[in-house]
Amino acid sequence: MKLDAQGLVPAVAQDAETGVVLMVAWMNEEALEKTLATNEAHFFSRSRGKLWKKGETSGHVLAVVEVRIDCDEDTILLRCRPAGPACHTGKASCFYRVLPEMKEDDGPPPPVLDRLWRTIEARRAASTAETSYTRSLLEAGMPKILAKLAEEHGELAAELPSGPDDAVIHESADLLYHLFVALAARGLPPARVYAELERRFGTSGHEEKASRKT
Repeated sequence: MKLDAQGLVPAVAQDAETGVVLMVAWMNEEALEKTLATNEAHFFSRSRGKLWKKGETSGHVLAVVEVRIDCDEDTILLRCRPAGPACHTGKASCFYRVLPEMKEDDGPPPPVLDRLWRTIEARRAASTAETSYTRSLLEAGMPKILAKLAEEHGELAAELPSGPDDAVIHESADLLYHLFVALAARGLPPARVYAELERRFGTSGHEEKASRKT
């Protein structure tokens, strides 16, 4: 690791699940050692001249999943699972202002499938007085959800052979949405599906299929 004249390197903290950049801070050798030893992000404060643990007062720690170093060996990447907002302002990410207008938002959006899941979860947790299509499906239960899945599957299958591109995209989005609603009804987060897909990389499709029969 190449340190600067002050014995520091910049460290970028990234949400391990969504890829969203959460914050940037500085690390010295001790901070890096502490991070690797505890699997919780530690940094060095240039203004205070001392080591600090992220979340030591707020409780919003960064659980470190993986530590990477860049090609020049002078920048650290921390892939983390945040326990609350990463920014001291209460924002999820420190990068919540957009140039040139300095317009504020909630930070860089996560990938669209993660946003979809969070929206579905929010609809499920909403007051019963609040109505939405998602909530109506969840309240109707699995028979209604399964019927919609079958309907959307049929509509996509009808368009795939020779339908217009826009129709294929539209029906694919409908099918994905209803699949996520079905997962929500079962209490199964899509992260588990992503993990299963990750597990299959490097394995022949024939071998993976055969392994499920044993």
